[in-house]
Amino acid sequence: MAEPTTGTGSGPVALCTSPLAHLEDRMRAATVTGVRGVALTERPFLTMVNLRVDPASEAADRVAKALGTPLPRQCGHTTASGAHTIVWLGPDEWLVLSEGTFVAAGLKEALGADPGSVVDVSANRTTLELGGPAARQVLEKGCPLDLHPRVFGPGRAVSTTVGPVAVLLWQVDDEPTYRLFPRSSFADYLARWLIDAMSECRGPEVP
Repeated sequence: MAEPTTGTGSGPVALCTSPLAHLEDRMRAATVTGVRGVALTERPFLTMVNLRVDPASEAADRVAKALGTPLPRQCGHTTASGAHTIVWLGPDEWLVLSEGTFVAAGLKEALGADPGSVVDVSANRTTLELGGPAARQVLEKGCPLDLHPRVFGPGRAVSTTVGPVAVLLWQVDDEPTYRLFPRSSFADYLARWLIDAMSECRGPEVP
């Protein structure tokens, strides 16, 4: 998926191409429908900001106010407000995921001169979305986590592996829908691994 960005006047057109644009057709063709349905898509160009701040500080309170939601305080937890989802990465570290822009600028302003850091890491990862009745079964082919709903449900997000690829894995809803955040350089391998795993969902429907 390529998103053109035009310059002013008669300047050249710059094309921003996502890490998995070349696999878009293959991912679409891999879709399985029915009771064992599953679909894989890329959601490129999401804003991702790495945030570090003392969670007990006034700066953390200002950051939370800017985001419109408290920072999650436990491993695996997320919080959300509007276009923003905040994922816990460590005792003083979070990943802010957003559909919006200028997130880093707002967080830097909230942090002010207090200790901490705000770094836009949007180009570091891409986003794969895996959803459908069989999505959990596909992930379980190569993920060491217990993904059963009694343990891992909507709003949970942890660092793990799928196949041999390190990812941040976030369950978005009950469908279930998952978002996987691999490093861009490993995205091609992970997408192909998932496409192969999805192929086993095809077959005659079982009542």
